[in-house]
Amino acid sequence: MAMLTVRNLPGDVHRVLRVRAAQHGRSTEAEVREILAAAVKPESRVLMGDALAALGRKIGLTNEDVEILQQSRDKAAKPMGFE
Repeated sequence: MAMLTVRNLPGDVHRVLRVRAAQHGRSTEAEVREILAAAVKPESRVLMGDALAALGRKIGLTNEDVEILQQSRDKAAKPMGFE
């Protein structure tokens, strides 16, 4: 685990952090960790399949378009074998 030191933290900010930590039943250090994690991590990550599906809907891709792409892929040259 990494360690972080915060210097010159204003007294009023420290007091608010202590109060907020107490409200959540955590130590001040645990509260700061939670705040930092929430600030830098998205609540939900975007899955590649979901992003591609959304892009397809946005550009109007249809099932017919997908079938055409699959047919052209099936006709593509196969790699040479050394058998």
